[in-house]
Amino acid sequence: MSNKVATEGQQRMEALARVRSLLLELGCTREEIDRAVADDVLDLLVVDRMLAPAGTRLTQAQVAERTDIPIEVARRFWRALGFLDVDEDDLAFTEMDIEAVRLFQSMVAMGLVDIDSAVQMARVIGSSMARIAEAETGGATTPILAASGDSIIDADEFAMQAGEALPAMGRLLEYVWRRHLQAATRRAMLLRARASEEGISPVMTVGFADMVGFTVLSQHLGDEDLAAVVARFEELAHDTVVALGGRVVKMIGDEAMFVVPTATSAAEIGLSLAEAYADDELLSDVRVALAVGPVLVQDGDFYGPVVNLSSRLVGVANPGTVLVSDDFRTALEAEGAEGFTTRALRTRNLKDIGRVQVWKLSRAGTEPGADRRRNVRWERLGEVLRELDELRDRGEQLVVRASRPPAGEAGQSQPPRPERDVPASVPGQPGRGDSLGPELEAPLEGDDRPAP
Repeated sequence: MSNKVATEGQQRMEALARVRSLLLELGCTREEIDRAVADDVLDLLVVDRMLAPAGTRLTQAQVAERTDIPIEVARRFWRALGFLDVDEDDLAFTEMDIEAVRLFQSMVAMGLVDIDSAVQMARVIGSSMARIAEAETGGATTPILAASGDSIIDADEFAMQAGEALPAMGRLLEYVWRRHLQAATRRAMLLRARASEEGISPVMTVGFADMVGFTVLSQHLGDEDLAAVVARFEELAHDTVVALGGRVVKMIGDEAMFVVPTATSAAEIGLSLAEAYADDELLSDVRVALAVGPVLVQDGDFYGPVVNLSSRLVGVANPGTVLVSDDFRTALEAEGAEGFTTRALRTRNLKDIGRVQVWKLSRAGTEPGADRRRNVRWERLGEVLRELDELRDRGEQLVVRASRPPAGEAGQSQPPRPERDVPASVPGQPGRGDSLGPELEAPLEGDDRPAP
């Protein structure tokens, strides 16, 4: 035991000597180092000095004076990058911050952007870089972060890892940024050309893929297992969407949002996603929805009614199915796409949108009973849950109406109740829903009643 303690003590002394030498090279004083050792925060001092090199420390006012920029503008820029406010007298800034502000100024001076646009761009950069930094340090196994509990050993380990990783990561980030900028610029030029020809906003297919049962799953898995599920979900989504010509816009927990320039590619992506998740042993099925229409592109995200429609559609899809909007089906036919079939389902009353026609997308020649991991039990459960949701919504509306005072005098004639049509079950027309069994595809009595 004594030999082991002696060995650990020797290793600790050697680690401290290496860290001390590094910190002196980075501009720390011996007093700062000794204080950090005494306070058991030597690892934090190493992180600060390696990632934000020392030098002259400045206050907000000094940064504003050095850069000749109004202090309020500097604060806007700082906050947009995602950094916490600091007190006016805090010596929180370095030459790195001065350089960043000057780059900000040069972009404005060259006329590339105005101040508001530059701040908005800073917000996008800040949020993206924050996510990258969290991914580098917050994983279940992060080599760059030691966890010995000894600040000296941890400081030494971080210094060795970061000394190699930081330059490499900087070069990698620049490479990835250039590649994505190239692709984004090409997309923007093509979209603008198409939009100017048609006189409208760019038209894109917006898709959502939602993993079934994730909420329940997350309550029963440990952190490590849950992280594995999330990582696998993101991996499959990215690989499938990108390989088939789309782009993943963002991951929202158990949901992936993606955009595709053509309906044909989007259809292939949607079905491939459903198949890939069905075949994966670690994950449950996904619901997929596709809608096409004009979009507003801003800060790397997409907005507009088509985004809302696709988001609502995925919420009414059954596990393992791909639902598409009426416009998407029209676009798919206009492109002359082969290998796909669409089947009309009954209209859906979507929140904040109203009643819309919904179609189920499948591969041509696929028999309903042969769909992967699909069965009547899933279908019936999905239909029952949706019917319960609709009944609950109607019940809430009836309660609200009943609580209102009468609009007219007693005995005033009431408007006649609309008659309810009971449509016959016609193949290829809106029916009972996206269920498999014929008894489930037949419309319920009063199924086409007017929306309340």
